[in-house]
Amino acid sequence: MITPFRVAVLTCSDRCSRGESEDRSGPALVQFVREKWSAEVLAAACLPDDADLICRQILTWAEGAPPPDLILTTGGTGLGPRDVTPEATRRILDRPWPAILELARLRCLPQTPLAYLSRGEAGVVRRSLVINLPGSPRGALETLAAIADVIPHAIAMLHGEGHEGHAHGNPR
Repeated sequence: MITPFRVAVLTCSDRCSRGESEDRSGPALVQFVREKWSAEVLAAACLPDDADLICRQILTWAEGAPPPDLILTTGGTGLGPRDVTPEATRRILDRPWPAILELARLRCLPQTPLAYLSRGEAGVVRRSLVINLPGSPRGALETLAAIADVIPHAIAMLHGEGHEGHAHGNPR
């Protein structure tokens, strides 16, 4: 398994990008990945809710040297007219992975049925795993925590490592 793996975090928010609101979700995710996985955070950025800018940033990171193993986005996943992060992500996915966010919603359901309001996308862009998370710090952290046990193995698989050490999806 690749340890520590490399992460980039993108906050998608008109208000935060204009300095009208403090970005609390992006820094919370950075702290989580450092504490949970001892991840190396390659980059963190905040952009407005603009699909072209979001696509460009994810692609820039995914095509970088070295690229992040994991790109997390936070924000822009709701039902508002400016919530375009899933559409932007969908445009550039090489291989979609919808099941990971289905798992997150299922695991988050006991805490909040609002998990099903998130329209996030997930999948592979080049050799980076991209996952859209909700924009609130609580929603972003709960969603990521709900799938945190799956992410390291997914990243290992993305880098060509097999299923050794795993039986029926459960770590030994």
